[in-house]
Amino acid sequence: MLDIKYIRKDPAAVKDALARRGDTSAIDELLRMDAQRRRLLTEAEGLKSRKNAVSREVGKAKACGGNASAAIDEMKEVSGRIEVLDMKVAEIDSNIEDLMLRIPNIPSESIPSGVCSDNNRIVKHCGEPRRFDFEPSQHWELGERLGILDFASGSVLSGSNFPLFKGMGARLERALYGFMLDMHVEKHGYTEVAPPYMVRRECMLGTGQLPKLEGDMYLCEQDDLFLIPTAEVPLVNIHRGRLIDERELPISYVAYSPCFRREAGSYGKDTRGLIRVHQFDKVELVKFTRPADSFLALDEMLGHAEEVLRALGLPYRVLELCAGEISFASAKTYDIEVWAGGAGKWLEVASVSTCGDFQARRAGIRCRLKEGKGTFYPHTLNGSGVALARTYIAIVENYQNADGTVSIPGALVPYMGGAEVIGRKGGG
Repeated sequence: MLDIKYIRKDPAAVKDALARRGDTSAIDELLRMDAQRRRLLTEAEGLKSRKNAVSREVGKAKACGGNASAAIDEMKEVSGRIEVLDMKVAEIDSNIEDLMLRIPNIPSESIPSGVCSDNNRIVKHCGEPRRFDFEPSQHWELGERLGILDFASGSVLSGSNFPLFKGMGARLERALYGFMLDMHVEKHGYTEVAPPYMVRRECMLGTGQLPKLEGDMYLCEQDDLFLIPTAEVPLVNIHRGRLIDERELPISYVAYSPCFRREAGSYGKDTRGLIRVHQFDKVELVKFTRPADSFLALDEMLGHAEEVLRALGLPYRVLELCAGEISFASAKTYDIEVWAGGAGKWLEVASVSTCGDFQARRAGIRCRLKEGKGTFYPHTLNGSGVALARTYIAIVENYQNADGTVSIPGALVPYMGGAEVIGRKGGG
């Protein structure tokens, strides 16, 4: 959530910044309501002062045996007007809060302008796409032939775009997130968390998925609980409504979770295989930092995600997203894309962002200064470390062999019980 004081101070700058995102948020409407609210509050405060003065006059008149009926009538009239004003202010407060929750974060001045992927900036390449001496297959073909992916059974169980992993395919999935968790905990110093996979509505509001993206979320209506679209939601909300001691910063969390997304606006896009599914596994990184450390922490988190892909031997590239491509809560985002050799295209496997104090304001997270008095809003960062469905695709497609088998990256062999190859029907 943006700071309304900042919006009041320089509305033109805020509108210009949001225009870089291609956003048409009603800043003018917000300021109109805010001005009206302040006028009503000023009038109400004046009337409350008058009411107190009249009350004293009534007391004096009664003490002297005088007639206070006129003053009492005035006090009743003033009280009625105050009640009306208070109701109007409460209604405006509700409207302002709703509008503020729908205004996205201000993009960092350092990121490219533009409103589509063509304006993203490629900032790094690592590794070269493999050149095959045979016709490579795509992951769903390999998965079905090897017996490690069963899309038909997934559809029977849950409908389309719910995959089912089997045999060595299921073990490869487990190996991937086990390997990633160990790297981020043991090498990068994150604290591992095993969060709930369902959260309250206020948690989704805190991280910015609601109200804008409610149509993409799975809601258990009876309990008003949402299946998490990413572990970012429970990790950030660990500190919702709480005060953190500045000496605890930076705080770094890592969690594995399944992620649930309806992909309501993506019908017909990449519906084959694992590219766009409703449930996928992901290892998520979240940090809380001092504002001055935010961009350094972003680069560090990006490096941690990159290290996963380097260890797996996957070619990848890093993109700095333009203002129109970053998420609702983000101020600056890097995407990491891996090369899928069978499909012959780049697939996003990680998105690493700093949200500034945007989420902390929404979730009521503050830090107590380690020296002196006062508090501040910490900056929150999140990143995939990394998402498994598309990383799984890249491994299967890039490590396929001419005989139809799939080699296992060396870093995963210890997690695969020593198996180095996935053979026919899931055999090692």
